[in-house]
Amino acid sequence: MRLCSIASGSSGNCIYVGSEATHLLVDVGISGKRTESGLKDLGLCGRDIDGILITHEHADHISGLGVLARKYEIPIYATRGTIREILSCRFIGELDPQLFHEVDADRKFILKDLTINPMRISHDAAQPVAYRISYGGQRIAVCTDLGVYNEYTVECLKGLDAVLLEANHDVHMLETGPYPYYLKKRILGERGHLSNENSGRLLSRIVHDGMQAIVLGHLSKENNLPQLAYESVRMEITMGDNPYQANDFRMLVAKRDEASPVIQIA
Repeated sequence: MRLCSIASGSSGNCIYVGSEATHLLVDVGISGKRTESGLKDLGLCGRDIDGILITHEHADHISGLGVLARKYEIPIYATRGTIREILSCRFIGELDPQLFHEVDADRKFILKDLTINPMRISHDAAQPVAYRISYGGQRIAVCTDLGVYNEYTVECLKGLDAVLLEANHDVHMLETGPYPYYLKKRILGERGHLSNENSGRLLSRIVHDGMQAIVLGHLSKENNLPQLAYESVRMEITMGDNPYQANDFRMLVAKRDEASPVIQIA
């Protein structure tokens, strides 16, 4: 199974997860042109995509959905609340309702040789979810846009081979930055975004001997820096209540404007 961040950040998100036989996108929050360019670098094209898993309806996760889904008639998987919101978004354009397939948190479904497990997340959207994707004994999760995590989150993310996890902001940069108060309050709230420190604390709960790669994603352009996110998360893992050091794991930061290295699960 492979994982690649085509784009990840507050301005747009699109993640590829797939096997030899099945190819999925998690969100299409960038233009169709950029998405297809990213797929081309993976040796794929839009016709190869078997499904698009949508986490929630915010523009940085669906802005390119209409173009790509219409062009290739790709099935779209999302919760009922998310589908309702997408169909009401004017900037998406007309989409055939038959392309949509309703999913529920904690109810797995199968696409060819991949098993998808949606999980609940805390975010200010209609009915948001993250996704765990399995192929045989291999397991990957894409989990962003969560204001808080709890024991449910930890349990859902245990036993992964690779994870793309949000490290959205540095709290000090956000608090002293130019955002208006209401936006700062939203981001810092329980339905906002995960800080670098909280991302590291969550990771310190789920790392294990079999963890092959950690990708930090959905970084804020205004309230974070890639190196700051990287070092902050590493520190939390190393200082956390676990037997590991950050150096025990491959970790990289997903960029907003270029694809990440391809992570191949052994």
